[in-house]
Amino acid sequence: MMQELPLTYQERVIFGLRSLYNRYGYTQYKMSKFEEYDLYARNKDFLVSDRVITFMDTNGRLMALKPDVTLSIVKNTKDAPGALQKLYYNENVYRAAKGNGSFKEIMQVGLECLGDVDEYCIGEVLLLAAESLQAISPDSILDISHLGLLSELIDAIGISENNKSQLLACIGQKNPHELDALCRQWNVASEKAEKLKQLLALSGRPAVVLSQIKALLSDLPGMHALEQLERILALVEDSDMGGILRIDFSEVDDIHYYNGIVFKGFINGVPSSVLSGGQYDKLMRKVGRKAGAVGFAVYMDTLERLDDRQKEYDVDTVLLYGPEADLMQLQAKVRNLRGNGERVAVQRQLPADIRCRRILKFDGSEVEILENNA
Repeated sequence: MMQELPLTYQERVIFGLRSLYNRYGYTQYKMSKFEEYDLYARNKDFLVSDRVITFMDTNGRLMALKPDVTLSIVKNTKDAPGALQKLYYNENVYRAAKGNGSFKEIMQVGLECLGDVDEYCIGEVLLLAAESLQAISPDSILDISHLGLLSELIDAIGISENNKSQLLACIGQKNPHELDALCRQWNVASEKAEKLKQLLALSGRPAVVLSQIKALLSDLPGMHALEQLERILALVEDSDMGGILRIDFSEVDDIHYYNGIVFKGFINGVPSSVLSGGQYDKLMRKVGRKAGAVGFAVYMDTLERLDDRQKEYDVDTVLLYGPEADLMQLQAKVRNLRGNGERVAVQRQLPADIRCRRILKFDGSEVEILENNA
C-alpha cells in the first residue's frame, strides 16, 4: 500500500475551511484561470493590486490571468429572482506580491452569497468569517464596520457625495487631524465634525460600542443602518464566535463597490489582515446585476509566517508507548489528538533528531506529559 504524504499546513487550512463551508450548504465553484482583461480594467479599484498579467489569445482578445475570484463569479453567474446562490472556492490567483512587487501564484479561499440576500444571509457570512479565523488560529479578531452607517452620518452632517470618498479614506487612515482640516475646508459645523471624530475613535466589543454609538448619534434622525448593524451582530453574538467580534469604523472600503457591512480578520503573528469581505451590491449594479451580494476571501499567502512557525517542528506531538499499552485505547488517543488538528508521531522510542512541541507517554491506558515546548 502506498503511504500517504502528510498534509502541508496550507493544505490542512484549506481542507478545514472547505469542510466548514460544506457544512453550511455552500457548494464549490470552479472557474477558468483567466478572463478577458476588460473585466479587470473596468474594476481596478476593486482589486487588491491593479497590476495584472495579460496575454493575447488565438482570437486576438486581450486576456488576463485571474487576479481576483469575486469578479469572475459575478461575471459568470446569473440573476434568478428570489433565489440565493451560496458558493465557496479555493482557487489560485495571480497578483503582485507586497514588498518586491514580483508576481506570485496565490491560493485564495472564500465564499460568496449572491441573490436575495437578507440580514440572515449577512449574519451567516459574518459568522463563517469568524469561524474561518478560528479554524486558522484561536488568537484572532474580526473587525467590523458599516459603510451605510458612516454614509448616513456623513449625509446628516452635510458633506457632499463628491467628498465622501476623500473623507472615508481619511477615516480609514485614522487621521483625526486631516479630518479636522477637511471639515474646516468644507465648512462643517464643529459639533458635527466632533461626532465624526468620536465615531472614528470608537473601537471594541459590540455590546459596549453599540451603546456608545446610540448615545453619540441620538439627536440624528433616520439612522437605519445602526439598527441593521445591531440585528446582524446579535446573530453572530448568539453563537460561540461572539467573543472575537470588534467594531472598528476605520475598516472602510471603496464606496463605489461596497455598501453595508464590511469586515477584516486578523490573527496574532501576522501584521496584515488575513481575511477581508463585506457587502458589494454596488459592484453588482456596476456590472448590470440586480442581485445582492456578500462574501469574503482568505488570503493564504498572508499565512506564510504561521507556516514558518509550524515548520519549527516536525510534528506537534510524539506519543510514546510501551509493551503493556492497550493498543485499541492507544489508537483512540491518537485519533482524538489528530481530530484536534495535531500532527502526531506514534513511536516506541523517541527519535534522536525529531523536533516536536511536546512528548507524551502512553503506558497502559493513561497519558503522561514528559515534555511540553508549546
